[in-house]
Amino acid sequence: MIRTAALAAFGAALGLLSAAPASAHHSFAMFDFNKVVTLKGTVKEFQWTNPHVILWVETDPTGADPATVWSAELTSPGNLMRNGWTRMSLRPGDKIELELNPLRDGKHGGGFHRATLVATGQVLTGAGPGPVTTKP
Repeated sequence: MIRTAALAAFGAALGLLSAAPASAHHSFAMFDFNKVVTLKGTVKEFQWTNPHVILWVETDPTGADPATVWSAELTSPGNLMRNGWTRMSLRPGDKIELELNPLRDGKHGGGFHRATLVATGQVLTGAGPGPVTTKP
């Protein structure tokens, strides 16, 4: 009986410990996967860090709309490397067309979908956060 109780306690502790890392990671509910926003602009910064790579793009001003800075959240550097990316895949000053799933709160940011380098036409995709929705 003591052995059964000890095994049950060990199993419960193991279950709690394995759930802790999962609760530390944020959800992707902040992104609207039913929408894709396309932006044209210049890479301002490409931050190659865990747990998620972050891309900042300054949009090209259009008509009465001034330039704005948008952020895009990608997956981890390890996942991107498995998809052929390097920390030099995007560099400050690169002109790109960026597709992202926007933030639900309307702020200038979203989940990365795809980037196309204007100079070369190279398309960069990756295993971004959550499902990727294509344009209709």
